[in-house]
Amino acid sequence: MAGNRGIEILKAALKLFSTKGFYATTMPEIAKSINMSSGNIYNYYSSKELLAKEIMKYSSEMLGGEIKKINDLEISSEAKITKIVATYFDIACKNPEHVNYFLRVYLSNHEVFKDGCEKLLCVSPFVTEIMVFFEEGVRNEELRDQDFFSAFGLFMGYLGGFAFLNGESVLPEKLDFYIEDISRNIFNALKA
Repeated sequence: MAGNRGIEILKAALKLFSTKGFYATTMPEIAKSINMSSGNIYNYYSSKELLAKEIMKYSSEMLGGEIKKINDLEISSEAKITKIVATYFDIACKNPEHVNYFLRVYLSNHEVFKDGCEKLLCVSPFVTEIMVFFEEGVRNEELRDQDFFSAFGLFMGYLGGFAFLNGESVLPEKLDFYIEDISRNIFNALKA
């Protein structure tokens, strides 16, 4: 990825992949959406598969950075959960392409991500910050010591599930309406 133009390509591809799907989106279509020649896009990303992996890393770094800001706060684990839920829902509402990409492209097209993104490699910045959150909560005796993936699955099940339902326009209320209840449910399931 090279500079601002590379980020511009990532953002354009993110929007197209998250709405049209990976296979229905072409590299020339991505290039056209940002007024770039079809051939020039390959100077930045040699293949659509490489671009897809870079998008996953980009989204994970963005979300991981937001969680790191919360982890750096001197507040309780319960308060951090509320901030994490609110942050995730805010991103799901303001930049739904990040959540949609994860749900509709990354989870649904394993064959695209098999080389270079296996075993959570492309989402490690986000997963690492969630791990830091859990470890600190256990160390402070606010959260129960348990298998990371059990706790992670519970946390992400709520967040991903509600973001999906919101994206499908199923929820009767706006997403932020659910922050308090979801945060309380997550905390009650994880507390020491």
